Amino acid sequence: MERNWAERIAIALDLDDFNSACQIMDKLGDSAKLYKVGPQLFTRVGPDIIKEIKNRGKNVFLDLKFHDIPNTVAKASESAVELGVDIFNIHISGGIEMMTKSASATRLKAIQLGIKKPILLGVTVLTSMDIKELQTIYDTKRDLESQIIHLVKLAKSAGLDGVVASPKEIKLIRSELGNDFVILTPGVRIEKLAGDDQKRVMTPSQAFLDGADYIVIGRPIYQSPDPADTFENILQQIKSDIK
Repeated sequence: MERNWAERIAIALDLDDFNSACQIMDKLGDSAKLYKVGPQLFTRVGPDIIKEIKNRGKNVFLDLKFHDIPNTVAKASESAVELGVDIFNIHISGGIEMMTKSASATRLKAIQLGIKKPILLGVTVLTSMDIKELQTIYDTKRDLESQIIHLVKLAKSAGLDGVVASPKEIKLIRSELGNDFVILTPGVRIEKLAGDDQKRVMTPSQAFLDGADYIVIGRPIYQSPDPADTFENILQQIKSDIK
């Protein structure tokens, strides 16, 4: 059965206000199925944007990367479930207890509300970070791949559903953890962008071919003069590349 690639592409609404986000969604219409809401937009407009996306019949990836003491993150996770988001994330570096409590709180709140449990992902290493910065911040001699696998294994042991990871680490994670683990991949680009702060990037087709379950695409779509046409071209290219 042919995969519905539109359901696997989170369109990043990294915009400054509610109306701008709605305009992009209006232009994309029925073609888009999943939207990412991050700190930029959520801090400005709050849960209203989540409600708007859900009212349009779309799915939501809440990309706030919770990282705090275990009880605080568990409560934030419950709030994410109550908002009806479909995917959200926390920082693996917050520790085993934080992740375990968040996973438990997510599952129990979904049962309490009688709804499908959101996919809970752990953030490994930000795609803007390179090996030199990682080793400096964490005071470690691990290389990038070793650090990511260390974090991914912690996430799985704590009960998370998957991870957010750079395209360059997809194959590595798959080889270590198999296919029964969700990988969501930011840092996906149609072409190199001026002023791009993502260091570890890849094309949509290659990310899916390497084993990503979901990818995030932002600027190539919301900065396009015709977002719907750009998105359709992306979908057609993926279908052409992945038979």
